[in-house]
This record gives sequence, C-alpha cells and structure tokens, in this order.
Amino acid sequence: MAPQLNTVDSGLYPIGTVSELTGVNAITLRAWERRYSLFEPVRKASGHRLYTQQHIDLINRIVGLLARGMRIGQVKAHLDAEQARAEDGTGTPQALWRRYLERMVTGVVQFDEAALEETYGEALAVYPVKTVTEELLTPLLMELGRRWEDGEGTVAEEHFFGCYLRSKLGARFHHRVRAQDGPKLLLACLPGDRHETGLLLFALAASDAGYHTIVLGADMPLNELPAATRKTRCAAIVLSGLVAPDTVILKKDLAEAIEQSGVPVFIGGRASVDAYDSLKRAGAEPLGTDLETGLARMSELLNA
Repeated sequence: MAPQLNTVDSGLYPIGTVSELTGVNAITLRAWERRYSLFEPVRKASGHRLYTQQHIDLINRIVGLLARGMRIGQVKAHLDAEQARAEDGTGTPQALWRRYLERMVTGVVQFDEAALEETYGEALAVYPVKTVTEELLTPLLMELGRRWEDGEGTVAEEHFFGCYLRSKLGARFHHRVRAQDGPKLLLACLPGDRHETGLLLFALAASDAGYHTIVLGADMPLNELPAATRKTRCAAIVLSGLVAPDTVILKKDLAEAIEQSGVPVFIGGRASVDAYDSLKRAGAEPLGTDLETGLARMSELLNA
C-alpha cells in the first residue's frame, strides 16, 4: 500500500496551491491519485480536494523520482518498497535514522545536493515532516555543529546545507505566513553568529505551532532589535547562537536590548547552554538545544 498520510493541524492546501508549490498541474495530480493511487487527498463536504504538507512533500518526492528516469507506473512499487524497508524486521527505526543521517552528512561533506535530495525524499515518503525534522534534520544540524567545533567541518559545508535547507523550507514559510494570525516572533542569530540553520528549524517548528514568524537571519546587531520590535509588534524575540557572545555583549548590549524592547527574549542553541547564567542575568530566558523542548518552554512562559 502507498505511504499513509496523516492530516496535520497546521493547515490544508487547495489543489491550486499544491500545483504552485510542486510545479505539477491539477490534471496530473488527479491522475496520480485516481489512476496510480499514489496518495489520497482529504475531502471537504463539498467534494473539493485538500492536501496536507506531507502530501506536498510526497509529490515533490515523486517529481524527483520521475526526473531521475523512473516511469510513473513504477513509482508506487518503489515507494511501497521504501516503506517496507523502514518497517521490516531487518533494522530498528533508530538504525534507519542513523543510516539517513550518515547519508546526509556524506552529502554535505561532498557538496552533493542530489544525495541530500534523495535521502530527504526517502524519509519524507515514509514519515511525516515533523518526524523527519525531529529525527533527521535536527540531529544533522547538531552533527554539523559538532564537526565545526572540532575543526572537522568547514563554513562552506554549513553554508551549503543552509542554502539547501532554505530551498526546502522557503515555500512552507511563504504559505504559512500568509495564513498566520498567531503571536508574532522576531527571530535572529546573535551578533557574529552566522549559523542560521538552527534558527530556520526553530522558526519552522514555531510556525507549525501557530506562531507568526519573522526571520531576520544571521549576525543581528542587538541595538536594532528594539526598533524592529516596535515595528512588528512582536510578542517575543528569539535569538540563536552556536558560540556564546563575549562578556561585553552579554552584560551591556544584550541587557540594554532586552530592556528597551519590552518583550520576552529567548536564547536557543549551544550558546544558551554555555552562557546560561550570564544570559539569565541579562534578562534572557535560555531554551537549550532541543527544538521541541525549547519551543514548549517558550510557549509555556508566554502563556503564563
């Protein structure tokens, strides 16, 4: 059977939006559904088709298989075989995720976008995007950070993966932002920090949780945060960093930015662990390195 798709709470997309996101026209999508049983959309009472994010990821996976020469009639069997390999008794789910992680790391080190796309697509063909983010992308980000800290990795590798991740997440951000009316979050990297991938993953998780995310990107001057806070009327600021800022930034610049912004400021990433006490003294709330735990902690404090 084809991979089972679960409706996600974060949104359902009409067929026109799915065509825009995937480049596959509506007639072809209907044919893939009816003739080849590759997926089954959610149906409204009116009969209109609606698609989840996992449907969209699966359609992109199918497009990739066709681009590599597979015939549409072969796709279902290929996807079924992938799911069977993930579920059979020859390996645990943990072992499967380890293999995915190893392949992704190799793809990054070799600057092989096709390898990244193939592995990412295989995972999405079997698991929902939230699971893939938690079990593959987040561990991959941590591994790349470890490699960079230990001198094994390079800035070029991280930039390469960051560009790849942006291309994968860009459309999802675009369509979520258009529909979001939840609390606004202003997100940026700490001054001097250009490790943006963790920030993007947190922004995506927050977006999925109903927040309206505004991403400012890498190396953010702290003295510009108060003005940005007033213009966006955000509910909170989230800063991310791999390396803790120097003492002057922590004691003076960050403390002043927090006081002048007038909203809660949260810090995530490795810096939030290494400089925990200094961040607390400056008035920030450290979130740690775990994506889901940090998001839950932030939501708890904002709703208190």
